[in-house]
Amino acid sequence: MNYLLHILVMIGIYLILTQSLNLVMGYTGLLSVCHAAFYGIGAYASTLLMTSWGVNFFVALIASIVISMLLSFVVSIPTLRLRGDYFVLGTLGFQAIIFGIMYNWISFTRGPYGIPGIPSPSLFGFVFDSPSSYVSLTTAFALLTVGFVYLITSSQFGRVLKTIREDEIASQAIGKDPLFFKTTSFALGAGVAAIAGSLYAGYMRYIDPTSFTIAESLFLITILAIGGSGNIKGPIVGTVILVVLPEVLRFLQIPDTVAPNIRMMLYALALILLVIYRPRGLAGEYGFE
Repeated sequence: MNYLLHILVMIGIYLILTQSLNLVMGYTGLLSVCHAAFYGIGAYASTLLMTSWGVNFFVALIASIVISMLLSFVVSIPTLRLRGDYFVLGTLGFQAIIFGIMYNWISFTRGPYGIPGIPSPSLFGFVFDSPSSYVSLTTAFALLTVGFVYLITSSQFGRVLKTIREDEIASQAIGKDPLFFKTTSFALGAGVAAIAGSLYAGYMRYIDPTSFTIAESLFLITILAIGGSGNIKGPIVGTVILVVLPEVLRFLQIPDTVAPNIRMMLYALALILLVIYRPRGLAGEYGFE
């Protein structure tokens, strides 16, 4: 039973992550490969606040959102003025910088040794220290995230984001500043990703830099590519498939030395088939060319 609850917790965390990336990638058209960096910033910010200063989880979570959004503004100043592949390279550079800080600043982050003993979230005396209680917590945040993204993208702000995605010059012609809207979307995505990072840290009670690598950013993009982007349904479909798939492979009695390679082959095969037959993903509205 705990195993099933663990899967549900991870689905909730990854759903928050993919919906936040969907806001940036699916609705605004920005192919960012640094989303795991904001995920890690949220995890490390909340962890350090809780372990070093004794801050309550929910206060630390709010602080991690603010920190992640502020750093997104810093990175958006140079990167959002870039186009196409140059923007991707800019976000890749930010991902590398954040990972380097996590891994090498040992006196602050403990580097590759990680940070153990992270306190479980607590609210009004209730401690979320069991899988069943954490499912409730992550589900609540996942539903709030889905609702938040839906409200944002259904508003006039969201319609401007879609206009920028389809034709940036057209958005300028109707008096909208693309840089402002892209910066805001990027910051909102970073803030929501920080929520997922805080929840991950509180659930695992241990973090290290290997959970926030470029591979994690690419995995999130893969989820959107398979499930689809530009609407609410796509990330849900992709998250369920790609979080559950590795767990299904565990029951096939495949040797541990081979299982990761088979998983990557299945991801690659799925992507190839989708590019050919469903370029917008299984339930997506927007596809990158």
